[in-house]
Amino acid sequence: MGKNMSWVVCGMLGIALLLAGCTNAQKEATEAAVNAAQAALDAARSDAEKYVPEQLQAAQTALQNAKDALAKGDYQGALRAAQDALGQAKDLPPATAAKKDELRRSWESFNETVTESLVAVKKRLDAYSRGARLPEGMDKTALAEAKEKYAQLKREWADASAKATQGFLGEALKKAAGLKDELVKLMEKLGITPKE
Repeated sequence: MGKNMSWVVCGMLGIALLLAGCTNAQKEATEAAVNAAQAALDAARSDAEKYVPEQLQAAQTALQNAKDALAKGDYQGALRAAQDALGQAKDLPPATAAKKDELRRSWESFNETVTESLVAVKKRLDAYSRGARLPEGMDKTALAEAKEKYAQLKREWADASAKATQGFLGEALKKAAGLKDELVKLMEKLGITPKE
């Protein structure tokens, strides 16, 4: 009886060690998956923050879910979340490149249009300042206001251009969109036909 009992105890101990070994292996595999997802996110973070912040946030949420599940000992849940985060992190570079290219093309178009419009406004303001006939409905007070508006728009354009130069094309385009509308209104007041 004692011999059988010792075999049972040894068997139970063996099973416990095997399970502990499996658990440790599972934990290590899950931690490796979480670390891989974290590394992929870290590598893509700087550009993704500028161009695809929503996708970056989703990947970060998946990674946090993996870390939370890992902390609770839910290795299967953590592994699934880590794999999801890793997949999303791997999607960030191509999504970032596509968005960056799209925004760059839009910025180039805005840049050309707004720069030409600012030059046209400056020429017209200079001509009026030298005595050219003012358009109907404009007097010296309105001309002074137009000059102030031009100076303001030029500053705003410089801010938008600085944002674009720093790589924040989305923010630059938001600033430029409102600025373009105001510039069109100013051009119309000055008797300049805006280009489409």
